Amino acid sequence: MARPPVLPGPRPDWLKIRVPAPEVMAEVESLMREQRLVTVCEEARCPNLHECWGVHRTATFMLMGDICTRHCGFCNVGKGRPGQLDPGEPQRVAEAVARLALKFAVVTSVNRDDLPDGGSAHFAATIQWIRTLSPRCGVEVLIPDFRGSEAALLAVLEARPEVLNHNVETVPHLYKRVRPDADYAQSLQVLSRTAHWRDIHVPAMRVKSGIMVGLGETPEQVLELMADWRKNRVDIATLGQYLPPSELHLPLHRYVEPAEFDMYRRKGLEMGFQRVESAPLVRSSYHAGESFEA
Repeated sequence: MARPPVLPGPRPDWLKIRVPAPEVMAEVESLMREQRLVTVCEEARCPNLHECWGVHRTATFMLMGDICTRHCGFCNVGKGRPGQLDPGEPQRVAEAVARLALKFAVVTSVNRDDLPDGGSAHFAATIQWIRTLSPRCGVEVLIPDFRGSEAALLAVLEARPEVLNHNVETVPHLYKRVRPDADYAQSLQVLSRTAHWRDIHVPAMRVKSGIMVGLGETPEQVLELMADWRKNRVDIATLGQYLPPSELHLPLHRYVEPAEFDMYRRKGLEMGFQRVESAPLVRSSYHAGESFEA
């Protein structure tokens, strides 16, 4: 029987979080409740919530409810049987984007394997509503794999977001433990198909993906994964420290030193990525607008 991992101990100084501008954060939270919206910032207990809401006045909107049909061991989003789609949600997200005067909006969702299209039409409608109410606002969508459906992916791409993001989350070796309902090759196919469509139709679109580290992977495995990204023409990579939301989630194997994150960034730029966001508190939508503009 394998021995359980040794707990890494107290959170190091480089993972300490500052809490700025509570009054502005409260304003954003109030707007989300008023519009009956869900944010991944809250559901995933993101460590950057106070900075994004309190300083940058941004939030990552989570579509299609707060119940996911998959069972990833790292995620704090609820699992089970989701409810019906809310047809008014895309418009309400766009209204929130307009009221916050965002220059760049990030939209993601739970997995909805119960829907024939995985919710892709809902994504497309949200992009279209943001375009209508905030025509100068850039949009990044962080999408699920839609169970490999090319038609579902195409529905989102044809709405023409500035950035199409699909996270692979971890190295292939850990998939069965970390993402038991997903497939690494299928996720790479989503990225490859996106890049192929982008090259033909919208060359300015960026393809993006991200992972967490500290789950038991080795630096060599991370670099191999980054090479896979580049083979599939990913432009922007994000790498951040995994932090378990609770004791019921996958255990943390180690705190990754800032120097290792710096190495991933340096190696990634050498591989040809346009941008690599690699630091302990980086999450897939962290500084998304700045990443797109670079």
